[in-house]
Order: sequence, then C-alpha cells, then structure tokens
Amino acid sequence: MSEVILSKDNFEEEVLKCDKKVLVDFWAKWCGPCQMLGPVISQIAEEREDIKVGKVNVDDNEELSRMYGVMSIPMLAVFSNGEVIKTSVGYKSYEDILEMLEV
Repeated sequence: MSEVILSKDNFEEEVLKCDKKVLVDFWAKWCGPCQMLGPVISQIAEEREDIKVGKVNVDDNEELSRMYGVMSIPMLAVFSNGEVIKTSVGYKSYEDILEMLEV
C-alpha cells in the first residue's frame, strides 16, 4: 500500500476515523531530513498492511500543522482511534519507526 496524501479535506476520514494505526509524516519539499526520511516511510507503507501511512505537506496544510503542534519537521505522529499516541521529530531510522508503531 502506498502513502496517502493528506489534507484538511481528507484527514478526518483517512486518519481520525481509520480503524488501523496511522503513521503520519509531516514534511516539506525544502527540508533535507524530510527527503532522507521519505524512502523509509515509503518502505514501511509498502511492507505493513496492518497500518496506514499518510503524508502531510506542511507548506500546503498550515491548519493541520498548527492543529498538531508541528514546530519542527520532519515530525512523525502515530494515531490510534483518532488520537495521537506517539510523536517524534527529526530523522528516524527504519527500526526506530517500527518501534514507534509498537505502542
């Protein structure tokens, strides 16, 4: 499964009402660490059928960024039952992200 491009228009349906855990990557095109993290996020999206993976471009979605307190990027947030259960800021390894998802 590939990543879902998220915006305020589909966030509620794709993330908050999802019956799986959702990993959301808050990123921007100009962010170097975000570009490094991108392939790792894509790999997880392809490998894990039990979770949904979404990406929020912070430049295009300032409202969502404010709503979830995004101050630095990349920021990863794990959602379960519509609630943020874990966040991390900065580049994370594949293993670190899998560990975040085990919450």
